[in-house]
Amino acid sequence: MRHQIILRRIDRNPVQPGVERTFAPKARQGTVGLDEGFLGDVFHLGGITHHPRQETPELAVILAQQELERTLVALLGAFDQYLIQVSVRHSSLLLFVSYESIRDRTFRPWEPDGAKKFNPTRVFRGQAQACYHPATIMQHRHDVLILGSGLAALTTALKLADRRRVAIVTKRQMTDGASDWAQGGIAAAVDNGDSVEAHVHDTLIAGAGLCDVEVTRLVASQARDMIAWLTANGVAFTPDPQAPGGLHLTREGGHSKRRVVHAADATGHAVQTSLLDKIRAHPNIETFEQHVAIDLISGKRIGGQERQIHGAYALNKGTGEVETFAAGHTVLATGGAGKVYLYTTNPDTSTGDGIAMAWRAGCRVANLEFVQFHPTCLYHPHAKSFLISEAVRGEGGRLLLPDGTRFMQLHDERAELAPRDVVARAIDFEMKKRGVDCVFLDISHKPAGFIREHFPTIHARCLELGIDITREPIPVVPAAHYTCGGVVTDIQARTDLCNLHAVGEVTFTGLHGANRLASNSLLECLVFGHAAAADILASPPAPELELPPWDASRVTDPDEEVVISHNWDELRRFMWDYVGIVRTNKRLARASHRVRLLRAEIDEFYRNFRVGNDLIELRNLVQTADLIIRSAQLRQESRGLHYSRDYPDTLPIAGNTVLNPRPGTMCPSVCGLPNEATP
Repeated sequence: MRHQIILRRIDRNPVQPGVERTFAPKARQGTVGLDEGFLGDVFHLGGITHHPRQETPELAVILAQQELERTLVALLGAFDQYLIQVSVRHSSLLLFVSYESIRDRTFRPWEPDGAKKFNPTRVFRGQAQACYHPATIMQHRHDVLILGSGLAALTTALKLADRRRVAIVTKRQMTDGASDWAQGGIAAAVDNGDSVEAHVHDTLIAGAGLCDVEVTRLVASQARDMIAWLTANGVAFTPDPQAPGGLHLTREGGHSKRRVVHAADATGHAVQTSLLDKIRAHPNIETFEQHVAIDLISGKRIGGQERQIHGAYALNKGTGEVETFAAGHTVLATGGAGKVYLYTTNPDTSTGDGIAMAWRAGCRVANLEFVQFHPTCLYHPHAKSFLISEAVRGEGGRLLLPDGTRFMQLHDERAELAPRDVVARAIDFEMKKRGVDCVFLDISHKPAGFIREHFPTIHARCLELGIDITREPIPVVPAAHYTCGGVVTDIQARTDLCNLHAVGEVTFTGLHGANRLASNSLLECLVFGHAAAADILASPPAPELELPPWDASRVTDPDEEVVISHNWDELRRFMWDYVGIVRTNKRLARASHRVRLLRAEIDEFYRNFRVGNDLIELRNLVQTADLIIRSAQLRQESRGLHYSRDYPDTLPIAGNTVLNPRPGTMCPSVCGLPNEATP
């Protein structure tokens, strides 16, 4: 219940820069809400110092002489059994009015001796009064905070929930993420004719010399157990009664065997749906949809160790307020950064949030120049980000020029079954050489029943757009698909910061090297989700801490939101043009210059205006784009997904590109990488 108080005779002079526009300077009277959510500790006004922006609740403050006349006394009757006291709250703003039982109908202004009482028949004159923006400060407390809701997040949460209180914070709905969109499947050597070593070998070949052999073997060796865990949790994979393991296995580019376990052509959706049922039924898991994370909370905020993470701030998109999520352990599972490019197969949530937040907090990142472009994204004016699975080529799909001629055999002896980077560059080459808008993927030579059985989602979607894939080829183009680099982690999913783990596409684990092998990504989510949970459970729950709220005291509502939309479009266009499938020094230099200008403009906007979803995502996209460009400039060779016309050859010694946000400082050793490295 919220009550209204009328404050009269307000001073016209603004209190501080950034606040003056909150109230019209000519106003003689203003109305404020009195909300019991604002009950706070009492502080001496003279002892309060100004804090830099930390984004606390939005408050409008007037420090001036004010009179509370009989209006206040009359209003007291509506409070029913409450007594008003005045308290002063933090950040140079803020005298709050709080209330409790008013059985004696007395009002006590804040004074050191607490002795003076309010006489309702006289005029009250206090030192400083305040009014506030009607908002509620919200602080959530859990043992573990997970940012993101993809397969890595759900896996980690389920493995923790029996022994820890878990919060899952996601920027849209729980199903809105890249995991739910995954079509292909999960690579696992479950067939009698396959082996873990063969899986490792194929992964190392695709990774072009940059895969960590130990990590690759660890992941491949756990694939069978991960499939069993998913099956036990209700995931229904496509069966094959004739197969030794009872599961149908498909083949994708870069694999020497049929080893991709799948649920038709919608594996991600099948997995997510089953695990979400478990998540929603578990009493120790609390989900927060429509909350977009802004930044991690380090120990520096509370006068502790800077390298300690205690949770995160997140914008509640429903209320527009920033809420504090306190946790003993925080897990980044925010996905990749495909939206940094104009054309992508990724959902709109893939804006590099975790990479940017981790970088700002002090984590190293590695190999961000390796952005995988999926060769076959549906080309249609009414289709947005619809992927044509690599399994279509694995089952015999042929890539054709507009005249019906096959071309992949001219670029690689493996033809359509070559790794994604090879196929994407070949398509890009043919499109630019011939000036065509797209190429075509044809599976129509297969029986119609086979196509509908194996690719029901793709068949149905194309049919909606007037394309019958049982009779005609599919128009396709390359599009940004997967971020192979990310936040540096070890085999326990630990980052450089204490109590901060990272899992899934947001990470650099050493598995993918210079190019991800198809269907290894969901497997990586499962393996490192289990690893992160095990590492967290190995330590006792952290003590609860009181974290500072988000400080929005010196910001106002945006006055020119067109700046955000314009910069968003400009960023994605120049990243596509200059930092795409084929790169040059000149293109990268142009991109670097433009991203610096954008960063300066967006940082200024961020410092002066209240945060919203678009601003948060744009800030993260620009930061991630800058890291991608810097990484690409450091790699003076062509390897895997990074192809440079100025450096077309591959160096004899492979090296990782590692960027450190704090050069000269020693980070914990993770993945055996040096603190600052270049290829």
